[in-house]
Amino acid sequence: MEHCLQCGDETKNCFMKTIIVLPFKLILFSAICLTTSAFNAQNLNSPEAFIPKKNTAFKKGEILTYRLHYGAIDAGTATLEVTQEEREFGGRPTYHVIGLGKSTGAFDWFFKVRDRYESYIDQEALVPMAFIRRVDEGGYKINQNYVYNHYKKQVISEGKAYEVPKDINDIQDMISAFYYARCIDFSNAKAGNIYTINSFVDGEIFPLKIKFIGKETISTSLGKFKCIKFRPVLQKGRIFKDEEDLNVWISDDANRIPIRAQANILVGSVKMDLQDYKGLANPIAKVEK
Repeated sequence: MEHCLQCGDETKNCFMKTIIVLPFKLILFSAICLTTSAFNAQNLNSPEAFIPKKNTAFKKGEILTYRLHYGAIDAGTATLEVTQEEREFGGRPTYHVIGLGKSTGAFDWFFKVRDRYESYIDQEALVPMAFIRRVDEGGYKINQNYVYNHYKKQVISEGKAYEVPKDINDIQDMISAFYYARCIDFSNAKAGNIYTINSFVDGEIFPLKIKFIGKETISTSLGKFKCIKFRPVLQKGRIFKDEEDLNVWISDDANRIPIRAQANILVGSVKMDLQDYKGLANPIAKVEK
């Protein structure tokens, strides 16, 4: 039996994991065991640690719901919610974002996925203060708790401090990176422009690079939407045949919400479409009849 060179799992299990889990981690998602006491001793009000960022893209109460397809088969659902919760870290108000992903239908029968991601994002600087990850993917489980000390340029997990390079102004987590990206000004973007967002993933700094492709109108079950198209910069390998095998369409409006993500993998195609949206901060770029 062949095994994946990266995770060591059987190839068939690795393939199923890719089909169901990949879109949940694109956009782009337990009990809270972090407390604000971890921040009280830190000089979090340092102006060097928190540079204000403009946010007109999202607000509390926003809920985005997505449906995952593998070919013509429904495979899973994902939701992203900016809760109404009021919580401060080190005296700084935050957005509490919860991302949920789960398999459905036949996929749930032989490869069950139950993922929960939480991020507390500083409302002014749009950087994470705490990140919680609870993953159960076909019996493979991950439990992570990260505390971000932006003053000391550290990420703390289970008593271990990971250093962040001093030349990185902002460091994101797997959820906050999505909301940070929505606040980037793309008004003067040209085809081929590449934007980099540095995220802390599994104990390492991961530079997520996205390439601006252009504008496009796409049709979905909710209607037609004007979009701007991006392509994450990928490495060719076991999952993707070409660098152009993953594309994301974002609403061409002030919300900048993902309308569709599509990945062509070595066997077939995976697509994630917007199924429902609530509490948007701005009108959506839907093409009216």
